[in-house]
Amino acid sequence: MDTTRIATHCGDRLPRHSLACLAIGLLLAGCAAQPVQPAGAPADKPAATPMPGPQGARGTPEGCQADKLGDSSLIGKTEAEAIALLQGCAWRIGERDGQQYPGTMDYNPQRRTLGITSGKVAWVRRG
Repeated sequence: MDTTRIATHCGDRLPRHSLACLAIGLLLAGCAAQPVQPAGAPADKPAATPMPGPQGARGTPEGCQADKLGDSSLIGKTEAEAIALLQGCAWRIGERDGQQYPGTMDYNPQRRTLGITSGKVAWVRRG
């Protein structure tokens, strides 16, 4: 077996693999989370705070304002109205217009899962 041939063969491949890894790394870096620009905000000014994600946090020091209302009070509200009421609450979207979204199997009695139909809350489940 000719070791010179093996070393040359591996040496030719190393730069190509390095370039491929570098290219993939750069592509993934470009996919990093960017702040979302709120509707109506000037395009030349960056967003001050990122928009809330599809799931609320476990809670805030101020507490969950929706706990003062019943879960049934969310039904019929627009998605934006429900999200505003759920500030400081644990929540997630479970279904939107028939498309189901993945959720965890852990049971959290404070978390609300919302079903959205045509932009309005159709159902609310706990857990």
